[in-house]
Amino acid sequence: MNYIQFFDMVPEAILVAILIITFIADFASHGKSERNWFNPLVSAMLFAGTVATLCFAEKEAFLFGGAYISTAANTMMKAILGAGTVIVVLQSKKWLSGVETRKIEGEFYMLTISTLLGMYMMMSAGSFLMFFLGLETASVPLACMVALDKQRRDSAEAAAKFILTATFSSGVMLYGISLLYGAVGTLYFADFTAVLTATPMTICGLVFFVAGLGFKISLVPFHFWTADTYQGAPTTVTGYLSVISKGAASFTLAVLLMRVFAPMVEYWETLMYILIVLSITIGNLMAIRQTELKRFMAFSSISQAGYIMLAIIGANYAASLSALMYYVLVYIVANMCVFAIISVVEQNNNGKTEIADYNGFYGTNPKLAFLMTLALFSLGGIPPFAGMFSKFFVFLASVNGEGNNWMPYLIMFIALVNTVVSLYYYLLIVKAMYVNKSDNPLPTFKSDCYTRLTLFICVAGILLFGIFSCIYEAIFATVA
Repeated sequence: MNYIQFFDMVPEAILVAILIITFIADFASHGKSERNWFNPLVSAMLFAGTVATLCFAEKEAFLFGGAYISTAANTMMKAILGAGTVIVVLQSKKWLSGVETRKIEGEFYMLTISTLLGMYMMMSAGSFLMFFLGLETASVPLACMVALDKQRRDSAEAAAKFILTATFSSGVMLYGISLLYGAVGTLYFADFTAVLTATPMTICGLVFFVAGLGFKISLVPFHFWTADTYQGAPTTVTGYLSVISKGAASFTLAVLLMRVFAPMVEYWETLMYILIVLSITIGNLMAIRQTELKRFMAFSSISQAGYIMLAIIGANYAASLSALMYYVLVYIVANMCVFAIISVVEQNNNGKTEIADYNGFYGTNPKLAFLMTLALFSLGGIPPFAGMFSKFFVFLASVNGEGNNWMPYLIMFIALVNTVVSLYYYLLIVKAMYVNKSDNPLPTFKSDCYTRLTLFICVAGILLFGIFSCIYEAIFATVA
C-alpha cells in the first residue's frame, strides 16, 4: 500500500489534524475552571478547514484501488456540512458553559469532529465496505452525543432508543449489502455497476440497503426513533442530528441510487416514490398534533427529508444533485436558527420546551420572536426567503428530463399540496408567539454573544441564499 495516498484525502486529513489538536488542548487544560478560548479555537479550526476544503473542490482523487473517491460534488457537500458544523459548535458554547456540562466540553467537540469525519468517509466511499465503515464511524459518536446530558433521564432514554434502532438498521443494511455482494461478486462501485442486473436477490438487497439508510434520514416508515431522540437529546445535538447527519446520509443515498444502482432505476424509483410521499405526508400530519417543540421539529424534519429526497426522482443527474445540495444548505441555516432560539429559551425556562411556553413570546422577546418567524417562514417555503427557492429547485429537479413519465409530476403535486399543510403548522408557532396570550409569559432575557453570532449567520443565509443566484449556480457548476 502507498501510504502517501492518505495526504490526498484533504478534507479528512484536515479533520484528523483538528481532532488531534482538540484532544491535546483538552488534555492540557483539563481541570481548569475557565476555558473561554476553547470554543473559539475549535470553531476557528473548523472554519479554516471548511475554507481549505472549498479550495480543493475541483481536485479529484481515486485512491486505494477505488475504495476512496473524491469528486468536486462530494467535496462541495463536505464544505457545506463543515460550515453547518461550525454553526453547531458556536451554538453549543452557552450550553457547555454550565456547571455540569463544562467538564464534557472537550468530549463534545471531539465526538462532533469524529462523526463528521465518518460522514466525509461515507460520502467519498468507492466501495460498500468503505461506505459501511464511514457510516458506523459517524453513527457511534452520534449515540454518545445524544447521551451527553447525563443529568437528564430523557437523554439516556433517547440514546438507548437511538442505539437500538441504529444497530438494527445497520444489521438490515449489512444483510442487504451481503445479498448484493453474493449476486454481483464485488463490493467496488465501479465494478458493481458494470455487472448489476435486476434479479430477485439484487432487488431484495436494494430494498434492505435503502431501508438501512432510510433510518439515518428518518424516512417513513423508518422514523420511529426520531421524535423521542430529538426530544431527549441536548438541543444542540438535536440540531446537529436534524441537519448535518441528515444532509450527509441524503447526499450519499442520492449518489448511490443515481450512479451505482442506475441499472435498476425503475425499481428504486418506485420505492422512492412511496417513501417520499409517506415521509412528507405523515411528517406533516404528525407535526400538527405535537405540543412539545423539539418533537414538533422532529416531525418537521421527517417531512423535510421527503422534500430533500424528492430531487433524486428526476432524470437529470446534475440538476437533481445540485437541488439536493442547495436544499440542504438552506435547511441548515433555517433549522439551526430555530434550534438556537429553542436552546436559548430552554436555558431560561427551566429546561422546558413546550409550545405553550411561547405564548406571548413576542411581547417579552420581540427580536427572538421575529428571527424565529423568519426561520419558520423559510422552512415553510414562503417567499422571498431562501426556503422558497430551495423548494422550487427541488420541484423543478423532480420532473427534469422525465418526458412522458407522469409519476414524478404526481409526486411533485402531492408535495406541493403538503407544502400548504406545512405552512399551517409552522404558523401555529407564529400564532403562539404573536397572538396567544399567557398569564405567565417567558421573561425578557438576553442571549450570549456566541448565540447572537449563530443567529446572525443563519438569518443572513435565510435572507441572502435565495437572492444571490451565484450560490446555486456555483453548486450546479461544481456538480456538472
